[in-house]
Amino acid sequence: MALTGRAALLAALGSLPVGIWEPGWTGILAVNAPLAVACACDFALAAPVRRLGLTRSGDTSVRLGDTADVTLAITNPSRRPLRARLRDAWPPSTWQPGTETTASRHHLTVPPGERRRVTTRLRPTRRGDRQADRITIRSYGPLGLFSRQGTHKAPWTVRVLPPFTSRKHLPSKLARLRELDGRTSVLIRGQGTEFDSLREYVPGDDTRSIDWRATARQSAVAVRTWRPERDRHILLVLDTGRTSAGRVGDAPRLDASMDAALLLAALASRAGDRIDLLAYDRKVRALVQGRTAGDVLPSLVNAMATLEPELVETNARGLAATALRTSPRRSLIVLLTTLDAAPIEEGLLPVLSQLTQRHTVLLASVADPHITEMAKARGNIDAVYEAAAAAQAQSERHRTAEQLRRHGVTVVDATPDDLAPALADAYLALKAAGRL
Repeated sequence: MALTGRAALLAALGSLPVGIWEPGWTGILAVNAPLAVACACDFALAAPVRRLGLTRSGDTSVRLGDTADVTLAITNPSRRPLRARLRDAWPPSTWQPGTETTASRHHLTVPPGERRRVTTRLRPTRRGDRQADRITIRSYGPLGLFSRQGTHKAPWTVRVLPPFTSRKHLPSKLARLRELDGRTSVLIRGQGTEFDSLREYVPGDDTRSIDWRATARQSAVAVRTWRPERDRHILLVLDTGRTSAGRVGDAPRLDASMDAALLLAALASRAGDRIDLLAYDRKVRALVQGRTAGDVLPSLVNAMATLEPELVETNARGLAATALRTSPRRSLIVLLTTLDAAPIEEGLLPVLSQLTQRHTVLLASVADPHITEMAKARGNIDAVYEAAAAAQAQSERHRTAEQLRRHGVTVVDATPDDLAPALADAYLALKAAGRL
């Protein structure tokens, strides 16, 4: 039980202090009799808290940056009406800064034997699983002088998924894919493309595509159209080691890599290719295999939701071995990792030949846009030193990228905002060249 502010004010206005009993007290103070009777009646008429029934319903997943509504149903089994204030506690990362106080607290009145619902609106600031904490309820009497308080547990988990901000690029990449598929007038022939159909020759067509046998059977010149091969296998490999924890802007590099991987997966599934995911540092953190085209994107998003960078050095030899076991046949392996010289030269390069002998390898890395800004800075001594340091860092990345290209690796190095469309373009270029 607890004395409310209203009762304390009345006691202060009276001539005598009010008597209050609490466990552990050894005596009773002098009593303002009318106020004491009012408090006792108010306490007796306050609905009990511990007998309340609480159940949850609502959203179980939400994209980072969106809102999720979780509904709490409160059943009052007593014969007294419930007048209460309720706090629905969740982890701090479930709320936008400064909004927790208003979003988690509710006022409600529940008549005897009835049920009422309150909705808590969540807006998480981090990926992963967010679990509901305790529910604290304070029940008041009709006069508001005394209250009963208790806590309940009503378990609920909301999974916060990656935001997939790069999906805005998907329509333009699909239009490019349709061109490669021969669904428009622009037709490109590559080494690994498949014969699609015949159509009439138009000026500008490659004369090597003329089908002379079909031309001999009709009055017009016929040309073959081609489309990229389908049902290719793509393995997305996310490096979750310490380099993925470096923050670029407001998010770690791992988040930008996941966004790029999702755009590529959405595009490749529309192209008829099969996509798997491997997240690795010193052990497998996530593995998605054998999903259908309609299920692959939800599966990847769900697997990525709980991934966090691990502050350990990635075991490149173990990563390569796991990738080879996951992709026993020829595939496109997309490594989303760092271009820093030390991890590449000491870790990846010694085992790279194991991958390039059997697979086409594409490496995508997140570049820091602040380095580009530093390289352009001038005006004072400090800015000149920063520009020199940035130029040296850029030179090392270019040198590392050239080393990888000499080993047959396609390299994409772009800022977080540009990485996803650049990786999609590299995939389409490999498709057009028939290298998949």
